[in-house]
Amino acid sequence: MTLTTALALVGGLVLLALIVQGWLSTRRAGPRRPDTAAPASDRVEPGLGSAPASGDAGDEPSLDAAPAPHPPAAARRPARLDALIDAIVPMTLESPVTGDFVLSHLPPSRRAGTKPFYVEGLDTETGDWQQPVAGRRYGELQAGVQLASRSGALNEIEYSEFVQKLQAFAEAIGAMPDFPDMLEVVARARELDGLTSPLDAQLTVTLRSNHVAWSVGYLQQTAKRHGFVPGSLPGRLVLPGVEAGAPPMLVLSFDSQAALAEDGQLAAVRDCTLTLDVPQTEARLEPFPTWHRLTTTLADEMDASVVDDQGQTVTLHAFDAIGRELQQLYAQLEQLDLAAGSPAARRLFS
Repeated sequence: MTLTTALALVGGLVLLALIVQGWLSTRRAGPRRPDTAAPASDRVEPGLGSAPASGDAGDEPSLDAAPAPHPPAAARRPARLDALIDAIVPMTLESPVTGDFVLSHLPPSRRAGTKPFYVEGLDTETGDWQQPVAGRRYGELQAGVQLASRSGALNEIEYSEFVQKLQAFAEAIGAMPDFPDMLEVVARARELDGLTSPLDAQLTVTLRSNHVAWSVGYLQQTAKRHGFVPGSLPGRLVLPGVEAGAPPMLVLSFDSQAALAEDGQLAAVRDCTLTLDVPQTEARLEPFPTWHRLTTTLADEMDASVVDDQGQTVTLHAFDAIGRELQQLYAQLEQLDLAAGSPAARRLFS
């Protein structure tokens, strides 16, 4: 090989190296993108339409291990009225009525202001209270309006709206309602709201990119590896509960406009939030350790800092302090017969 040929070969290799380096630099500057070999998930977010069945204690997630997929469980019937959180109205019937008859006369909207209300029937065969079902017969009816929620306590206007709707329903089916006194109901509602509002905890941290922004696809793929599935809204991923029909254990949220972009690989995201809605999941399922572990794991994998809503770094000491306070909150909820994850707690803190 001549000297001229050798020099030309070396020059070509140097030029190739410069081209490769330039390509790598350009790629690093853009949003981090997913591994295209990973399949997309088609699962959807669990709903709140019915109370869930109890989960298996052997399937509880822990701080040290990633949560394993849980087989679907049979969903429970919706939770019955609860005198602790509902103002209940007995409705006397002259004779049993069918579920079809009751359903045909129910108000189209069973809300009074911001508060839901429910109608139940006493099944003549099973002796169980249940929401009316076609084909069944009921010897008694009762209705109840929720006394409080995250929107506050039931007020006089909302109670009056409930009375009007229920009175029209009662007249249509030939029932005699026995309404409790409005002032007593409103006083109970304010007392319940005053006791429970301080116990309403939603833990949220922000994961903020340290260097390179993430593409939407990269963020979704990374979260999917840890059990998250698409939620019902753009920019929302959820970690499903272990029970069929249960609320999600955790919610991962990011910019909804980026989520709606035509090309998710080009839309850049620099932060996302991870939220634990404390009253919605039983303590025995260890939602806080799961929230803590996934926060640190996702931060490591995506090269992100963990900060609070003030932009301050959340340290290990801070997580420990939150965990201790959470144990006290769980105990206080149980003392009020509103244990986290119970049907009453899920309804009240919604």
